[in-house]
Amino acid sequence: MDGTALVLTNGILHKPNAKTAHGLIRGTERFDVLGLIDHVYAGQDAGTALDGIHRDIPIYESLDTAIAALPAAPDYFVIGIATHGGVLSDELRDHLFDALSRGISVVNGLHGFASDDPRLVAAAEKSGATITDVRKTAPRGELRFWHGAIYDVRAPRIAVLGTDCALGKRTTTRFLTEALNARGVRAEMIYTGQTGWMQGSRYGFIFDSVPNDFVSGELEHAIVSCDREVKPDVMLLEGQSSLRNPAGPAGAEFLASGQARGVVLQHAPHRKHFEGYHDLPLAVIPSLADECRLVELYDSRVIAIAINGEGLDEAGTCAARDQIQAELEIPTAAPLYDGMDVITDAAVAFIEDERARRS
Repeated sequence: MDGTALVLTNGILHKPNAKTAHGLIRGTERFDVLGLIDHVYAGQDAGTALDGIHRDIPIYESLDTAIAALPAAPDYFVIGIATHGGVLSDELRDHLFDALSRGISVVNGLHGFASDDPRLVAAAEKSGATITDVRKTAPRGELRFWHGAIYDVRAPRIAVLGTDCALGKRTTTRFLTEALNARGVRAEMIYTGQTGWMQGSRYGFIFDSVPNDFVSGELEHAIVSCDREVKPDVMLLEGQSSLRNPAGPAGAEFLASGQARGVVLQHAPHRKHFEGYHDLPLAVIPSLADECRLVELYDSRVIAIAINGEGLDEAGTCAARDQIQAELEIPTAAPLYDGMDVITDAAVAFIEDERARRS
């Protein structure tokens, strides 16, 4: 645990762009989250506002009201939202300047680096606070190429991929990791985004900040390190974007470079176009059946489907779930409504199959 934290959602707690905050609300081993800053939802509990589960995380209107209510100022001020293109806007810079001027250290997961802003750096130096830009990569000389050590890894891998971005892949990955551990299966999550790091996962890297030549190597290094150091029964790889999203066609790395033979595929049945490209008639999300066949071309298989009910009520989500399971005959569940049992059962069966295959 690094320390106490306030998380900024800046009026968009209810939107997918606040997915970093959503992750921190649902659980983190890195921070003790004292509250959120969101003027729209001020006075509510963050968990209740997010998904109806009270988590004793109050929402404050501003940093001023939060500090007035808390017994002590937090150690950290965390940006809990993603902006289009990862831009660190002037409004966000003002929030960070306010925190740094009070001696509160800043954690920023956006592509725009707070440590490149002279005004913010000066404020940090004056107050003694620190700036952590999570997406700042190591120097090129410290990044790794893929070299084949993955073939010596003992633990099987399950990749949580999606048919699009911003579907809840990280949430499902974390839920599945927790569910497997609760059953006595030693599972480790390999994080690939800034929120996974903020939640305290031990192994991983920030996928979309690493130069392309090094992505496969950094993924391999995280998997190999995890296997050698903690020897888990299984590793869950947090996917990014989707195999066929034209703005970020990611996923092949987890199957080819990470040798994940099992896939949990996250899907939003109501979403027809790739996120942010609804005005492009050709940017249509492929069918689930096609996506499953594509995964098979990588010598992997979809072992379960996780449904995101975006745009649907509970009844509509459950109806879509039942239809998908009937059509594809693949275990299917909506984690936020059904829990993780169906997907966990599928993961356990996959792990047992892999053990039998290797013996």
